[in-house]
Amino acid sequence: MSQQEDSWTKARGIFLEHTSSRPGWHDVDWRQVNLKVRQVQVRIAKAAKEGRWSSVRSLQRLLTDSKAAKLLAVKRVTDNNGKLTPGVDGVLWDTPRKKWEATLSLQTKGYQPQPLKRVYIPKANGKKRPLGIPTMKDRAMQALHLLALEPVAETLADGHSFGFRAGRSAQDALEYTHSGFCRKYDPEWVLEGDIKGCFDNISHQWLLEHIPMDKGVLRKWLETGYMEAGSFHETESGTPQSGIISPVLANMALDGIHQRLKELATRRGKISTYRLPRLKIRFIRYADDFVVGGFSKEFLEQEVIPAIEKFLAERGLELSKEKTKITHITEGFDFLGFYIREFANGKLITRPSEKSGKDLREKVSNTLRQMRTTKSVDVVHVLNPILRGWALYYRGTSAGETFGSMDQWIWQRLFRWGCRRHPQKGKRWVIEKYYDRRPFKPNRKSQVFFGTENDGRKNFLFRMTELPIKRHTPILASANPFDPEYEQYFENRRQQNWKSKSGDRKLKTVRLYAKQKGKCPVCGDTIADTSDVQIHFIRSLLAGGAETYENMWLLHPNCHRQLHSRKDSVFMPGV
Repeated sequence: MSQQEDSWTKARGIFLEHTSSRPGWHDVDWRQVNLKVRQVQVRIAKAAKEGRWSSVRSLQRLLTDSKAAKLLAVKRVTDNNGKLTPGVDGVLWDTPRKKWEATLSLQTKGYQPQPLKRVYIPKANGKKRPLGIPTMKDRAMQALHLLALEPVAETLADGHSFGFRAGRSAQDALEYTHSGFCRKYDPEWVLEGDIKGCFDNISHQWLLEHIPMDKGVLRKWLETGYMEAGSFHETESGTPQSGIISPVLANMALDGIHQRLKELATRRGKISTYRLPRLKIRFIRYADDFVVGGFSKEFLEQEVIPAIEKFLAERGLELSKEKTKITHITEGFDFLGFYIREFANGKLITRPSEKSGKDLREKVSNTLRQMRTTKSVDVVHVLNPILRGWALYYRGTSAGETFGSMDQWIWQRLFRWGCRRHPQKGKRWVIEKYYDRRPFKPNRKSQVFFGTENDGRKNFLFRMTELPIKRHTPILASANPFDPEYEQYFENRRQQNWKSKSGDRKLKTVRLYAKQKGKCPVCGDTIADTSDVQIHFIRSLLAGGAETYENMWLLHPNCHRQLHSRKDSVFMPGV
């Protein structure tokens, strides 16, 4: 152990010893909390895998009654993006005292959820999507029971289901789709499926009969109703789309489609001579969107669609006739914002869909329209995350040509933005003021839009063509985050994701993540790929601390607040 690591270990030991004497939100040892919850979740997953359902129920009750799980539940709902959005009661848990009191108030006995607050958000097709916003306490109760339900859901989940699951992403679904159609003996026909109003129409009766969790609590959530325009409305089906536990309930309701399609390879109870590879059935699902590959259009129409419709009818669901269609692989199809098509030379190409590119152009245009009188450096600060995020999403595809055309279009839009700001100036003057020549390719330079910071430093606009195309490594279909066998596997994937997305974060953050091996020094929990992280200076800069890697930690926001709440702790200035 190095001297620096030894000092960190001693400092943390003193901190935990000092804070264990008095209870409070900022005195919680999150490392022990995560460890205790993780141990029970692993036991739940093991029992579910072995079919010991009485043990699953006992362990779930043990977890939902534990103080550690309640702390994590409150922490989740007070750290996410909806922490400032109240329910019908208007209550927010925005102080340490409220969070601590909320933890003590989470009790299953006598619990009665309040109605949801109904709001509407616009959809891409012009319609509006209804959302039901629970109160903070109801969100915390859902997060609490989700800790006990998620290990079961992951253990029983379809291998080719990727939406709303830990460690899985749209890129994983894309890679399985690409590998399922790229070979010459792969399916040539594709069924693009979409479930009509999935979250709003799931049968309550089916959920109560098949979801392995506290039935009383689940029934109360499903029948809680919602408030709209001051009046109460009952809910007879579906789960609220903004509920924390709703995505897992929807996934568990849809798990089994893959197995149902595999049964098409059997005839009269005997294994057919036409095994699954011969039938060329491919299935990939992301939330309620899925694609199915088949060897003929007739096979998909006459056997696959009826099998899926029967499966969905048992759960009160049906296919959307508007979005469900069958196409040939040479015609191409859209899936999760990607366009997948096989060309005449037999090569399968994946690239960003036209709709996705159109949406990005519209977003950039609206942003520039709203920032007509804003400084150029502020325009760069706003556009860079938008452009970088879009490019990172599609970097694993054949997007080089799309990136180039998008860069050219954005250059033209910003040039017009500059000309409108200075109508009395010439075009050459605008280029000299807002553009600078930077290396683009060997022996080549290009004009890049920039803004000048207060210290005189130039901040350049992100160019998509500077991001190298890199294929995504798909996750193992059998990988379970609650199975100790895959613990190191998921850890390696998280570190690789951070390294591959270093362009989306400051190099300082990536180096600190690698130094800490992806762990938060305070709570010991994994720093997730999408988490909001903060840099903490062990010795404050105002107290003479240096801005070096030895004096910095990468922390969760809650852990950062915990350290700063202890004015007399070893981590604060002056130590």
